[in-house]
Amino acid sequence: MQQQGQGTNWVMVLLIWAAGLGAAAQYGKIAVIFDQLPALYPGVGAAMGWTVSLVGVLGIIFGVVAGLYVSAIGFRRTLVLSLVLGAGVSGLQALHLPFGLFLITRMVEGISHLGVVVAAPTLMAILARGPARGVALTIWSTFFGVAFALLTWFGLPLVEARGIPALFAVHAGMMGLLALILHWGLRDLPVPPRASYPDLRALPSLHLNIYRSPHKLAPAAGWLFYTCCFVAVLTVLPPYIAESQRAHVMGAMPLVSIVVSLTLGAGLLRVTSGVKVVQLGFLIGTVAMLWLWAMPGYWLACMVLAAGFGLVQGASFASVPQLNDTPSTQSEANGAMAQAGNMGNAIGTPLFVAVLTYGGYGSLVLTVALLLLAGAVVHQALALHRQRVARGAV
Repeated sequence: MQQQGQGTNWVMVLLIWAAGLGAAAQYGKIAVIFDQLPALYPGVGAAMGWTVSLVGVLGIIFGVVAGLYVSAIGFRRTLVLSLVLGAGVSGLQALHLPFGLFLITRMVEGISHLGVVVAAPTLMAILARGPARGVALTIWSTFFGVAFALLTWFGLPLVEARGIPALFAVHAGMMGLLALILHWGLRDLPVPPRASYPDLRALPSLHLNIYRSPHKLAPAAGWLFYTCCFVAVLTVLPPYIAESQRAHVMGAMPLVSIVVSLTLGAGLLRVTSGVKVVQLGFLIGTVAMLWLWAMPGYWLACMVLAAGFGLVQGASFASVPQLNDTPSTQSEANGAMAQAGNMGNAIGTPLFVAVLTYGGYGSLVLTVALLLLAGAVVHQALALHRQRVARGAV
């Protein structure tokens, strides 16, 4: 194993990123075939919505605690065990379980998802050093977009040919194979000693410890505004784009975000801080939404919005190790990001549907613009707070 002091082992970085693809697929494998699930589970009605949301419920409740437990269990061990758990759950789902048991497996899958998304970026930050760290975490930030694209391109044809259980079986095989590879490949990676297990009776104080810290809180605070807007915008914006352009624009937006994150975002991270890049992304997104207010559904404004989202994506993850020096505090910050991300996903779509219903298109785009601007402002407020803390420590 190539250690950090000898340079960045990009093979292992990409393998950990692949584990992230598996974690994202825990959402995506249901999202891309959601309209086909009634054929697998007829007659369940509105309860079908739980097949998606149950994975995120645990993230909202236990996101911060997950970061603390990952530090106690160990980063390598958590990642491998989470992949093994994810493989086992997907394998069970491939057996076409009764609906009630299927929902239980989705909740258990939330534990696997949390373990991967908290441990993986911390391990990538350990593996990469110097400017490579920002690049590695920018790559990590693309895991949701890439996973959904791969599921659309390859998962849907597989379902059409072999059925939904085949998709679950392939996902199980992927997670299991990655668990074996990473168990072997990360065995010599120097990692810090495991922390002590948190006392769950002190859960409120554990949260306060993180949310009072302008260093641990900042990435999660921005991530809340980003996740609140990203998926929701992709959900409610399409009807306002010309039908002849709709499929092309909506298909291109996630790809533009990924490309901008890996190119312009990675380049900016070499010369400035992740927080400043996140703020730039939020401001670009705000301008794009005002553009869409003036010119509803205009394709170029949609691409600019996607570019702004791309800057926020990569720089948010890169800001975690920039603001937090130790793997333990990075794990706590990643746990807070997991919690904020699940909260944003849960809040965004219902909020925007309500705004759209009662206020129309204009209210929708102005609300998104306000939220994106608020993301930049909150980051600035936390940056000023860090400066005051630093002056007080001198």
